[in-house]
Amino acid sequence: MIAEEYKDIAPFDDELFSERMKKLVSDPGFENAIKYVLPGSDFRELADTLLKIDNKEDFQKKVMLSILKKLEDGTTDGVTDSGLDNIDLTQPRLFMSNHRDIVLDASFLGLVMIRHGLPAQEVALGDNLLIYDWIENLVRLNKGIIVKRNLRMTKALEAAKQLCGYIHYCIRDKKESVWIAQREGRAKDSSDTTQESVLKMLSLNGESDNIAARLMELHLTPVAISYEFDPNDYLKATEFLAKRRDPDFKKSQKDDLRSMETGLLKHKGRVHFSICKEINPALEPWVDSNDKVEIIRHACTVIDKEIHSNYKIYPVNYYAYDKLEGATEFAGKYTPEQAASYEAYFNAQLDKVRLDDVTPEERDFMLKSMLKMYANPLRNQLKSTSHQ
Repeated sequence: MIAEEYKDIAPFDDELFSERMKKLVSDPGFENAIKYVLPGSDFRELADTLLKIDNKEDFQKKVMLSILKKLEDGTTDGVTDSGLDNIDLTQPRLFMSNHRDIVLDASFLGLVMIRHGLPAQEVALGDNLLIYDWIENLVRLNKGIIVKRNLRMTKALEAAKQLCGYIHYCIRDKKESVWIAQREGRAKDSSDTTQESVLKMLSLNGESDNIAARLMELHLTPVAISYEFDPNDYLKATEFLAKRRDPDFKKSQKDDLRSMETGLLKHKGRVHFSICKEINPALEPWVDSNDKVEIIRHACTVIDKEIHSNYKIYPVNYYAYDKLEGATEFAGKYTPEQAASYEAYFNAQLDKVRLDDVTPEERDFMLKSMLKMYANPLRNQLKSTSHQ
């Protein structure tokens, strides 16, 4: 049973599972989504299977695992992982990663965990993505935690304390691991940095009076996620140009849905999850400090360094870096044939841009924006490892 103060944001209790599942499978929006994501599947057969499940763990293993494997087989060249030997697998923890794909970052991490015989973690997701009732139903049936966004200041603080309290409760009392992104929204240029406000939120609750000690209660563990290709790269480049044309440009819900759909269904190449070392040893010297600002900054720096150091770098990252720099520093990391294929790939992605009257100069701006997305993981890794 979930503590009462968290019931509106926590995954559904198993006692509510059957009732909520009935509501989900009867929603035409859910049926349409399944037929779109899994063409050729028998929805009634899937619905019958779903209605026989009465708890979240079985839902993960009997249904979601199969769906994620299909997405892996159909849209990637394999999901791999490394670093689980860095952590105590018996200790629930907060996994914090860079954010590439709206849906699949946490979903594929869950796939990794299940493959290693571990339970999938609970997942913190912004309520801005819960555009339809059936999406919220599905998210909360599937170990989703609701992050309330776009609130007025007083309400925002209340929501942050509630979320922080639930994450601590989850790890301490429920003995469940949790995933959260290192920042609100994705880093559009793939230069990943931890948002201080996320760590401030995580330190609002806990058993200790010291911020470092409160963070240590979470056994915070960075995860570096590396996608070989980002199917949303041209959509992000489109957004960069739209904002350049109009600084007040804001994405619509339809844009968010399109990003979710593209990320789910289009090709991503290889995908790798690097489980890093938990940051508690780096926080321990700060448990007697009252300098809240420096503790948060230090924690952010440690998380960033772990993520940057543990990216998996692909040939396309080396190509993009050389192309931007007008250099051949990493020419040995990709073949001439690969370079030609990457050039063709970027041009084909740019051809998908749906903006009117794009000038040659604007197309070049979008190309450079896309190249930065692929070069920045390498750039940050070089900076991070040069000081080791």
